[in-house]
Amino acid sequence: MRYLRAALAVTATLALSCPATAADWPTRPVRVISTFAAGGTADILARIVADHLSSAFKQQFYVEVRSGAGGQIGVRSLMESEPDGYNLAIVNVSHLVLHPLTRTDVHYNPLKDLTNIAFVGGSPVVLSVNSQKSGIKTLKEFVERGKKDILTYSSSGLGSMGHLVAANFSEMAKIKTEHVPYKGASQALNDLVGGHIIWSSQTVSSTAAMMRGGTLTGLAVSTEERLPDWPDLPTFKEQGYPQLVASIWFGLAGPANMPPDLVKKINEEVIRGLKEPKTAARMRHDGLLTKAMTPEQYSKFIESEGKVWGPIVKQVGLAVDKKAEKK
Repeated sequence: MRYLRAALAVTATLALSCPATAADWPTRPVRVISTFAAGGTADILARIVADHLSSAFKQQFYVEVRSGAGGQIGVRSLMESEPDGYNLAIVNVSHLVLHPLTRTDVHYNPLKDLTNIAFVGGSPVVLSVNSQKSGIKTLKEFVERGKKDILTYSSSGLGSMGHLVAANFSEMAKIKTEHVPYKGASQALNDLVGGHIIWSSQTVSSTAAMMRGGTLTGLAVSTEERLPDWPDLPTFKEQGYPQLVASIWFGLAGPANMPPDLVKKINEEVIRGLKEPKTAARMRHDGLLTKAMTPEQYSKFIESEGKVWGPIVKQVGLAVDKKAEKK
């Protein structure tokens, strides 16, 4: 009897520690980490995904904000979690492509140390100003000011896509700028509204409400063509900067080594949710563009983005030498 009880105890322990399978998942609430501060694009997308998955799987998917260090606090929390499907996160191009290239405190392989589940959406970058406080209303006026004065700007963190686009633009336009990194878009944009900084380089989705309300003015957006829902917002390309076509894209990730059948199940449901008319309209309204990708296609996309942005990171002087650092 003693041996039987011991065997049952071991069996129960193993059952609790084993990752969930697609058939029985989820049986309890699922955490979805928002890696940036509340109100930003990551937070918006985390709530869109969590709301749909809660409805689809009849289980609570709750959003937990773990911001700071350019989103790395949230990423580390995810990586330390069990790969059982009960800890997910909205991560972006910074975590998966840029940070490994630009930061000395990042030592992970995004294709091996995370499970990249689904592409969620991408938002172009918009250069915005507080026209009332700065007196700047066009990109031409902005460049003229920047040739005379140092223009402080905010991004969602050192090595973020917003930072990269801003640094690249500053070099092309030959203007004097100073970067002020923030924990997330909300605080950065609030300081822009308050006049503490001159401009910001954030996603359209983060800036949308303030631009629609007239608090901020968008001077240029990093798309090939003007966005249908923003016909009055000119592109960098049409204003003489054709290289500045970029998107801050976001995806859903889990810890490394999640079961493939579970990954496939979540991926398919995320894609289904993003295609719903109400969700699609909401995404488009905020300048968020999505595309259906299998987990395998998404991993190849991440790899291809690294090849695109690696040389640009070096060009603007943001690349770090990890080999030299180890020595």
